[in-house]
Amino acid sequence: EVQLQAFGGGFVQAGGSLRLSCEASGFTIDDYAIHWFRQAPGKERELVARITPGGATDYADSVKGRFRISRDNAKKTVYLQMNSPKPEDTAVYSCNAYASGTGFWGQGTLVTVSS
Repeated sequence: EVQLQAFGGGFVQAGGSLRLSCEASGFTIDDYAIHWFRQAPGKERELVARITPGGATDYADSVKGRFRISRDNAKKTVYLQMNSPKPEDTAVYSCNAYASGTGFWGQGTLVTVSS
């Protein structure tokens, strides 16, 4: 069964750090671009970060310099390192894998940043 799932959410204090994982099962991620999205209560979903199959990265302006996306194809896992999170980073974070018109969504994980 093809699955994508986000792990690692929880409570974190502003200024701390948290690492999220997006784990794939049933397929390999080598040829997929992986995206991290988030959706805060009452707000639209927004793209936070993405990483291409070759390892190029791109970030939303709101997280640039604080978050870092990386991938380990052997472990079929993509990480989102959240450094110096702010209360406005509170959201459900989910990941998406996309390649050649085929995409998979994973269940999200809630991140709550306290001030």
